[in-house]
Amino acid sequence: MEARRSGTGGWTAWARWAYPLALAALIVFASSRSRVPGIGAPGGDKLVHFAVFGLLATLTVRLLPRSAAWVAVAVVSPFGATDEWHQSFTPGRHMDWADWVADTLGAAVAVLAYLRWAAYRRLLEAPVGRLCRKARIEKPASPDSMEGAP
Repeated sequence: MEARRSGTGGWTAWARWAYPLALAALIVFASSRSRVPGIGAPGGDKLVHFAVFGLLATLTVRLLPRSAAWVAVAVVSPFGATDEWHQSFTPGRHMDWADWVADTLGAAVAVLAYLRWAAYRRLLEAPVGRLCRKARIEKPASPDSMEGAP
């Protein structure tokens, strides 16, 4: 919980919003493209919407007090609706309300997982360096490095 509360003033507070804002900008950019690569399976685009907007909600909920966590869904869901509306102006694209439903469900599931699943929350809040050190697998010593060993 301390990681969420540190750096609440000045530039640091604004910089913490860099990841969700960058992802939102990437979504807007992708919506402006006539062709976007995706999963070729039927309904695969719904899975992509679910995952991307779930990630956006997760990046947002981490910055809010836990008591206001559902604000992330209240922000991400209308953003998904405006994203669909924006696509209607892009040649070769169309508005699909099922995509918006996938956006909203992805955001809601992500926020619920963040609130209710402590192991998931700890993983998200852990510093990246600590995770890398924990996951590192030591390599066995090579024969060259053992020349002076008894």
